[in-house]
Amino acid sequence: MKVADILRVKGNTLYTVNPDEPLMRAVEIMADKDIGSLVVIDHGDLTGMLTFREVIQVVVKNGGTIGTTRVRKAMDDAPLTCTSETELDEVRRMMLDRHARYMPVMDKRMLMGVISFYDVAKTVVDSQNFENQMLKAYIRDWPSEDEPGKS
Repeated sequence: MKVADILRVKGNTLYTVNPDEPLMRAVEIMADKDIGSLVVIDHGDLTGMLTFREVIQVVVKNGGTIGTTRVRKAMDDAPLTCTSETELDEVRRMMLDRHARYMPVMDKRMLMGVISFYDVAKTVVDSQNFENQMLKAYIRDWPSEDEPGKS
């Protein structure tokens, strides 16, 4: 299974923010859209990833407030990325190694979407459930040795 399979089911709604916007504006977007990350785009290029993890780090650093911090100061400026052709097993390994909860999907320099660790886990569980159903159906239809004409 590949990342493209997740994107096909998930859809292609993307939420982005400019690196020079106030961090508070980004937090408002995340809260309003009920999302845990924003892709940071500058002049059409991916320049970073902002997640609730980076926001919390800023709040702690600023003594409990966001203050006047800009997205650029908070974002991860070297986010982990993949392509739509990346195998799901590889994505799981990459996300676990980097403790990444969100990963932009790129096609050369074009942003194709964002997948979350939840998206990956759900896809794996759904796939395993389907496989289990198929195996159970196969076992139920297994011919017994006593049936005439079966050998």
